[in-house]
This record gives sequence, structure tokens and C-alpha cells, in this order.
Amino acid sequence: MLSIVSIDALISCLVFVAAAYSIVAALAMPRFERRIAKKSENAVDDHGVSVLKPLCGAEPRLFENLATFCEQSHREFELICSVASPNDAAIETVRRLQAAYPNCAIRLVVDSRVYGRNLKVCNLINAAQHARHDIFVVADSDIAVTPHYLRTVTAPLADPTAGVVTCLYRAGPVAGFWSRVGSLFVNEWFAPSVRIAHGGGSRRYGFGATLALTRATLDAIGGFHALKDCLADDYYLAEYPRRLGLRTVLAPMIVGTDVAESSLSALWQRETRWLRTIRSINRAGFAFLFITFTFPWMVAGAALALADSTSPVAMPLLVASCAGSAARLALHARESRHARSFWRDLALVPLRDGLLALEWLAAAFGSSVVWRGVQLPVEGGVLPEASASMPSRR
Repeated sequence: MLSIVSIDALISCLVFVAAAYSIVAALAMPRFERRIAKKSENAVDDHGVSVLKPLCGAEPRLFENLATFCEQSHREFELICSVASPNDAAIETVRRLQAAYPNCAIRLVVDSRVYGRNLKVCNLINAAQHARHDIFVVADSDIAVTPHYLRTVTAPLADPTAGVVTCLYRAGPVAGFWSRVGSLFVNEWFAPSVRIAHGGGSRRYGFGATLALTRATLDAIGGFHALKDCLADDYYLAEYPRRLGLRTVLAPMIVGTDVAESSLSALWQRETRWLRTIRSINRAGFAFLFITFTFPWMVAGAALALADSTSPVAMPLLVASCAGSAARLALHARESRHARSFWRDLALVPLRDGLLALEWLAAAFGSSVVWRGVQLPVEGGVLPEASASMPSRR
């Protein structure tokens, strides 16, 4: 059994590691939107683009978000909005969109055919059958973009070694207090962790905010049908091309997304689903996520230092706790849109980190998640056995 001394030593080591992570996270968030204009100038739009939008229900700001895809500077593109039911509330929004943008090629696909357990992928399969162009861009329904978006995210596909282009995203609350807490999850935990992984050379990601690829790449992995039973379909739409030797590219653009959860229970369900999905595709990475929850560790470090001020590690531990806390606040300041939002959400930072730690513990258990009212097994995020026979890239 571990002694109190060894437990304190272990906690102290974890505090130092958590403080170091917090400092790196604060420094790993360059605002590279400044590079967008330069990148867009070099982009080419000789090839048409089919934007696939799987929809389900009338979400908050659905019209406004879809409208941003109709205002693109790209020369030729189409927007394919697909729903599974003729009674889906999103249909009215798409009709409004077609009336508001008569010069934009907006197509509505209503198709109830089901091919597997992931209904979003079923929606994509049905939409792709109507696509006229050879470049596909898949983006979630709650994403908002700038006019140069399509030119920017499709430009890397001119390189034959590029398989999928994806984007990070910045969240904005649209439903009060708990949606503000949820926005901090995306902006101040998820995005920095991706930047750190990217800076370390990892390209094992793919985000539903944007996934751009060619028809040839999609065909090479077996089409969207290859994802029909996957929980982590966004991840595997990028992973399958990587298995063929193609690169995943992180585009120099951050898109916008909405956090619409208005209650703790809804937010808890969404975020534990995300964490269980991470667990399903990267168990080792999930196991070490606990080190990224800054404030609980900094409080523990300060408490240990103050409890035994004569210890030789007391002062270094206190310094590490203060440095880690300062870095966490710096990250919050960097991700705040303006001074008012910084002060408004400042008190939420400890709550956010503490809640994330509890969600991580909850996500470590359980065998399923609920997504859009459908229960899916966590194992659905793991590659199906059939994927082992996928052709190799020649």
C-alpha cells in the first residue's frame, strides 16, 4: 500500500506536469486567421465543390449558419442539404434558404434509406449520390464560415499526397449559462489539446467542422458506406485515407460553431459522449487526459505546499501551482473575444476544469452513448473488422 509520503510525491509530480501542460497550452494557440487572406490568394477554384450538409431538426441559428455557405467566393459550388424524413423541421429552413439565395445551387435531398447504425452517415450516403462535383466538403449543421472558406479548405487537395483537409473551430454560446460553460470546453480545452498534438507532429484527427476530400479518395476507402457503423465517423473519414498513405491537413482557418445546450444534463450528455468517443479510438490518450484539467491540480499543489511549508518541494510546488494557474488564465484571456466576455466567464474557468474532470471519470465507464436520440455502442468508434482488407495505396 502506498504511504502518505509516496502519495504526496506522486501528486506533486502530477502537479508539475499539469502546470507544464497549462503553460504549453497557453502558448500553443496562435491566431493564425491572419494567414487566411494570404492562403486564399494562392488558392485555386478550377474544380467545383459539393458541400454536403446532413441535417436533423431545426437547430438554433440553422438558417444563419447555412447562409454563410451560400456566400462563398469560390467560383463553382453546390450546397446539398439532406434529411431523412419528409417531416423534418429543417426542410422549412432549407426552403427559406433557397428563396433567399436564388442564384446559389442549393439542393434538398429527402431520403429515408438506412444503411447502418450511424444515421448521420446514412444521410451523407444519400446526399453524396446527388453530388455533381469531384471535391466534397462535409460540414456539420451548426458550422458558420467566412467567404474564403471553400477556397482555403480545398486548396491543399491540389497536392496528391493530401487525403483530407480538416478545420479547428471556435464555439459560441446560444443558450445561456450552460452553453457558455460548453463553449469553454471547445475553446479552452479541446482546441489547445489539438494544437499541442499538431505541434508535436500528430495528424491523427478529423473534425466534423470540416472534412474536405476528393471523390477519388472517398471511393478509395469504400465511400461513406465504410463509416456506416462507426461512432467516430469524423475521425475515421480522415483515418481511412491515412491508412492508404495520404496526409491529413489542418487548414489555416477556424470556423464557428454553436453550443446550444441549455441545461447541465444536456451538456453532460454531449461532453461525456465526446470523451467516450475519444476513449473508443485512443484509449492511451484518453487515460492521460486527466493531466489536462488545470485548476484541480493547481489547487491540489497549492494545498500540499501550504500544508507542509518546510518540505524542500513546497516552494517549487507553490511556484508551479501559481505558474500553471496564471497560464490557465492567460489561455482564457486569449480565447475571450473581448474584455467583457473575459470578466463575465472568468469565474467559470474553475467550474469548467472541475466539471471536465468529473466528466472524464464518468466517460471512463459505460458502454454506449446517446446521439440525436439514438443509442450507439462505444465500440462503434473502433474500426470494423472488414477494414483490414482495405486496399493499400499504390
